[in-house]
Amino acid sequence: MADALIRVENLYKIFGDNPERAMKLVRDGFSKDEILTRSNQTVGLRDINLEIYNGEVFVIMGLSGSGKSTLIRHFNRLIDPTTGSIFVDNTDLMQLDQNDLALFRQQKISMVFQRFALMPHRNVIDNIAYGLKVQNLPRDERYERSQNWIDIVGLSGYENHYPSQLSGGQQQRVGLARALCTDAEVLLMDEAFSALDPLIRANLQGQLMDLQKRLKKTIVFITHDLDEALLVGDRIAILKDGMILQVGEAKDILLEPADEHVEAFVRNVNRARVLTVKDIMKDKLVRIDPSNTGGALQQLQKNESDIGYVVEKDSYKGVVTRASIERGQAGSVAAESQLNELVIKGPTLRNSTILQDALATTMESEFPVPVICEQGKIEGIVHRKDLLEVLSGNPAS
Repeated sequence: MADALIRVENLYKIFGDNPERAMKLVRDGFSKDEILTRSNQTVGLRDINLEIYNGEVFVIMGLSGSGKSTLIRHFNRLIDPTTGSIFVDNTDLMQLDQNDLALFRQQKISMVFQRFALMPHRNVIDNIAYGLKVQNLPRDERYERSQNWIDIVGLSGYENHYPSQLSGGQQQRVGLARALCTDAEVLLMDEAFSALDPLIRANLQGQLMDLQKRLKKTIVFITHDLDEALLVGDRIAILKDGMILQVGEAKDILLEPADEHVEAFVRNVNRARVLTVKDIMKDKLVRIDPSNTGGALQQLQKNESDIGYVVEKDSYKGVVTRASIERGQAGSVAAESQLNELVIKGPTLRNSTILQDALATTMESEFPVPVICEQGKIEGIVHRKDLLEVLSGNPAS
């Protein structure tokens, strides 16, 4: 994994006029509700420690009041912590004065808001170019760069339209283009798609994923929608009452929930549409050298297996069984090169195949199905039993 671009250490945020009193209660172990009752102070964030890696989409999710929007606003110091440290590319944000902070926001980090936050008196191209104007770029350069992003997000022909003349999806495209136009290293997206209709939302999710494949930005994405989190996120942090309950990839969250709250959160997720065969494959398999049948049989016997997977120069060739080799030897099959005659050319699965698309192949195969990468190398195998257990929500430990 790449180096951490954003680091948060021991971060607390108390809302109220007496945060010191609330912090004492926090240290004494009182809950968020108890602290509110005893001190009339609200715990926004509680002992947040996390790293966000360069080039990843890091999703922060939770229900309303969990602290997710509070947390993301610390990354550009729209909110200051009660205590704790925030580093972006090794810059300690708490040490920046107002001038340095303004420069940091202009050059390092951009934000896309839920309600678009467009300037109604500026047309599309001027809204998108605004960040470049703040950076004092020449007019021709900022218009050229803005036009490029207008084309990328599919708004060509709308350059001179005003926000009131655009649909909600078009307005959010303007907001996305404006954030990307400054070429900031970090993109913050706070419930950026949640106000949109489902079809428009799905379209923008796909567009964001396509852009990320090309741009490799570091994106911090806030959502309350688990399906959205699983779709766009490389890793996910789940918050409750200002605390992080779990951080991990989709497979970690789905297959190994940290507690009952996370387990309840993911209970109704359609795993077949989220997990891939790589998430559930086993890497323990008998690899057979195709040089001769005797050697293959010895490999199977040594590993107490009835099935072997023939691999030649890292390329998967097929399956052989102990029974077929023994029959071949009994029939005086020549050892050298005759193993190929016993190979069964069964089905394979790509490592990126989602379980929904792997189900029929796995269920119909006589043997555990080999998983191969783009280069044709075998990476593991998928057992029918494992697939059914995962899809039923009861994966084996």
